[in-house]
Formats: sequence, structure tokens, C-alpha cells
Amino acid sequence: MQFTRARRVVLGGLAALAALPLAACGRDTAQGSPAPTTTTEQADPAAKSASDFKDLEHKYGARLGIYAVNTGDGREVAFNADERFAYASTFKAFAAAAVLRKYSSSGMEKVIKYSRSDVIDHSPVTEKHVATGMTLRDLCDAAVRYSDNTAANLLFDALGGPKGLAAALAETGDTTTEMERREPELNQWTPGATQDTTTPRAWAGDLRAFVLGDALGKDERDQFTQWLRTNTTGDELIRAGIPKGWTVADKTGGGGVYAVRNDIAVVWPPGASPIVMAIMSNRGAKDADHDNKLIAEAASVVAKTLS
Repeated sequence: MQFTRARRVVLGGLAALAALPLAACGRDTAQGSPAPTTTTEQADPAAKSASDFKDLEHKYGARLGIYAVNTGDGREVAFNADERFAYASTFKAFAAAAVLRKYSSSGMEKVIKYSRSDVIDHSPVTEKHVATGMTLRDLCDAAVRYSDNTAANLLFDALGGPKGLAAALAETGDTTTEMERREPELNQWTPGATQDTTTPRAWAGDLRAFVLGDALGKDERDQFTQWLRTNTTGDELIRAGIPKGWTVADKTGGGGVYAVRNDIAVVWPPGASPIVMAIMSNRGAKDADHDNKLIAEAASVVAKTLS
């Protein structure tokens, strides 16, 4: 399968070196030493990452989109980072975060009633509680940790629908994501469509804002991060691609067509600053199956490049 989109990998640390040659020269000249130059060794991580991602696309017959940032030193990896991808169930993380922000921890015990007719496919948690309803807290838990589709739609309702969630994301600075439909219709993406899509860069920025930034209060941020850390659906994706001993907080997503498969995560290497990453993918054939190993291997490249 051929793709015409340009690929690029940008390492923030290398860009910073290129932007400061005069300042560096001034310091070193004063000390009587020569000005530093960008070496082949310094450029290798960017070139190696680009090559690795292209190899993965070829190996799996897929299209990849990646954005990741080391929050400690600002180094970045970007590969098709500004191209649109269907977000699929990864949006459920942000639906839960937005509900936490709207209702705060004190309001999360509100009980939401729903009927059997509201329950749709892949609702392993909500299908068991039709008679009693569920609290907002439990609905968020079901949506994030089990990717429960009915829970996600009930969270949409609590926010005023997809447009309500889009407005909440816009408050974090995300004006890229296009949200229009609910579950399960939002998974019916076709190549080139913009509805229910985002970019890896935008999605990683949202995740960073809610997990590491100030988009949530401390109690709400701790609760949100705990849901992501105890996610039950991600063992074969980013978690499988990073070194043992790293902590992972992630949300997966998979569409029913074109092999859409995504994972977004904040990962904490031992004793180091967290890395935020969004890895998104699809294939060109409508009935193609996805392969979780593609996401895991892409995550491994990110980890090696930024750690």
C-alpha cells in the first residue's frame, strides 16, 4: 500500500541546538574553545526514528501517526503528527476528564438512570446495572478502564453531547479535534473524512493537559490518572512496547473499519520525567484487521528515542 503524505520526525532538542548557534559560539569563544557543531551522531536519532516508523508502515501495510514529548527536556518525536486519524475509543478518556472537571470530585456520586434500550454493543459494565443506574464516577471508570460504549454515551449526555466535549477540549487549547457522533457511529470512519478525527499532536496535548497540567484540580487529576493506570484494555499496545519497570497510564481505541487502532499514554520511566505519546494507525482496506504489535513496536521506538 502506498501513501503520499510527507513523513517527518522532529526532535525538539535538535531544533533547539540549531536555533542557538550564535549564543553557543559567544560562550565558547570567551573560554577559548571552538563553537560546537551539529554532528552526524546528534542527527542520527531523528533519522533513525523516521526510518524505523517507515519500516513499520511497510511491515504492517499501515499508516502511522505519532507525536510524543519528553516533558523533562522538551525533546519531541513527530511522524505524520498533524495528519488526521479517527480517534475511536480513545475519546473516552477525555469524556471522563471533562466530566470530572464539570462535576468535580464532590459531584461524581450523582446517579445516572438509563434503560435497556440505551445499552449498545460492547457495554460489559453498564449492561449489568440497568435496574439501578450508575454513578458518574462508575460510568467514567467503565468508559476508561473497560471501554464501555454505553457508559461513553451517558458521559456525552452529561456534557451536552459530542459538541459539549469538543467545547471542553477547546478550553485546553484543542481547536483541531472534530467531534460529531456518538457510539457506535463515530467508528464508521472513511479515509479523508474529518468528522470524529483528531491529530496525534492535538491528542497528546489534551492528555498532557489533563494528566500533567492544570486542566483538572489535584483530586480530579489523581482520580483520572488512576483510571488510566489501571486500564484493562492496553496490555498488548503501548504497555507491551516500553521497558519493564515503567509506569503506564493509557487509553486504547479501535474502529470497526480500515483497521483503526490507537493508544495514547503518559509513561513514567523510573527516576525520570514522564513522556506523553499518542500513536494512531489505520490500513487502506475497509475490511482489514488491525495488529496490536504495530502500536507496541512504534512505542518501543519512541521510548528508545526519548528516554
